[in-house]
Amino acid sequence: MSFLVQEDPARRRFEILVDDSLAGFIGYRIESGTMVLAHTEVDSRFEGKGVGSALARGTLDQLRDRGERVRVTCPFLLSFLERHPEYAPVVVAD
Repeated sequence: MSFLVQEDPARRRFEILVDDSLAGFIGYRIESGTMVLAHTEVDSRFEGKGVGSALARGTLDQLRDRGERVRVTCPFLLSFLERHPEYAPVVVAD
């Protein structure tokens, strides 16, 4: 399987394509100039295959590369961040 994570600003989300099929997304909103990662969704056909983690990594890597810091309210991403402290510099504390 090949993964591609890309931002769709018009839909305010980061999407993951698996072999060119939309497999999931992280939805965000902007509050007081800060991006808030609010919701992660993975298509049931791709659950249990590492797609959610690949989506989280790809999204956070892109944000880190752009020098952005974000707030996270999504339970899946909060759990991911607990297991991957290397992404802590990307996250703004509440």
